[in-house]
Amino acid sequence: MSIFRKITVYLDLIKFQHTIFALPFAILSAFLAAEGFPGYAKFGWILLAMVGARSAAMAFNRLMDEKYDRDNPRTAKRPLTAGLVRRGEVWGFTIVSIAVFVWAAYSLNPLAFYLSPVALAVILSYSLAKRFTSLAHLWLGLGLAIAPVGAWIAVTGKFGIPPLWLALAVMLWTAGFDIIYSCMDHDYDVRTGLFSIPQRLGIPKALRLSAVLHFFTVGALAAFLCFAELGIFSWTGLGLVACLLAYEHWIVRPDDLGRVNTAFFYVNAIISFGMMCTAMLDIYL
Repeated sequence: MSIFRKITVYLDLIKFQHTIFALPFAILSAFLAAEGFPGYAKFGWILLAMVGARSAAMAFNRLMDEKYDRDNPRTAKRPLTAGLVRRGEVWGFTIVSIAVFVWAAYSLNPLAFYLSPVALAVILSYSLAKRFTSLAHLWLGLGLAIAPVGAWIAVTGKFGIPPLWLALAVMLWTAGFDIIYSCMDHDYDVRTGLFSIPQRLGIPKALRLSAVLHFFTVGALAAFLCFAELGIFSWTGLGLVACLLAYEHWIVRPDDLGRVNTAFFYVNAIISFGMMCTAMLDIYL
């Protein structure tokens, strides 16, 4: 296998394109903390920490879920289950990714370094959560919510109130869209005993709970904008987010899950990137 092909396989293994979910919120938090661009070195270490943490979490998830991925028709063609990479290679990739994350945290400041094991514990343990709790969606949300708090700490070396509200919004938003996504595995989860909100409540109630979580996402984002003292561009972005979340729930219905992937990736990518861009306008203007 060529090097280019190998890189492509690993990017698919960790679903690198899904970085667009948490990364914009981390960037927004870093720029807000620095009241502008945090500097090339610090910004580079933040990006490296994000890539390392997420790559480790996704690769570890593939290792822990291999037998389920192989048994589930929806996931049977993933790189590990399809034999495009070996378990030993994925373990090595996971360990290197963890080392990259810890190295980046160490290079940022002491608090970021001291908290790096806590962050790793959260994002790695998510892979096991679906085996014993239906709240695994919130666990995943917490993993992504670390991003804006971590970026703020990377810049300032301390905690702050605005990133905590942003983290709450990210956690609720992620849990909500993960519930929607997991509806596609409802029958498989019921058959195998894996825990999820759709498996526990059924698809109609799960989608209603997702809508509730997204309603509170908008509220948490509003609180973030207030504490961050951002202006009209950010509030316009929040209006866009509310409309997109409403659209997401309009196109996904209990009797029609055909557009789940559209709701999951494209709509949520616009939400995160759009919120970042509109807030950046306020930070700079």
